[in-house]
Amino acid sequence: MTPPRLLFLNGPNANLYGLDAKGTYGTESFPQIEARCRAQADRLGASLDFRQSNHEGELIDWVQAARKDTDGLLINGAGLTYTSIALLDALLAYEKPIIEVHMSNIYKREPFRHHSFISKAATGIVAGLGPLGYELAITAMVQLIEKVRQA
Repeated sequence: MTPPRLLFLNGPNANLYGLDAKGTYGTESFPQIEARCRAQADRLGASLDFRQSNHEGELIDWVQAARKDTDGLLINGAGLTYTSIALLDALLAYEKPIIEVHMSNIYKREPFRHHSFISKAATGIVAGLGPLGYELAITAMVQLIEKVRQA
């Protein structure tokens, strides 16, 4: 059987993680988080494509392309989580498992962050656990894919 093929998308400003040690997102840089995710995927025998864009249309293009060549999609939509119906529509057309991931607990933040458009398309959500949440989401995704393959 082929290894699970995962796509992990990160939205606007995620590339700035770790640059403000006192900020919401902690001290680990985006490249450090990516390295953690790649190591976790390797441990689980999965392939991981890890991407970030500040452009909504590019994220949508990646979701659409993923319909053909991935088994599961993980996404931290960042600011687009709360604003992008277009990204939601692309995710709704993705007929495989989706896990929504947030570094912070969005429900402890500003009220506008309490509504996620992405959640309507998500199989599950991991939020508030920082970079560990990224790793846990990868673990959960591999298990979801294995379950689908066994059905």
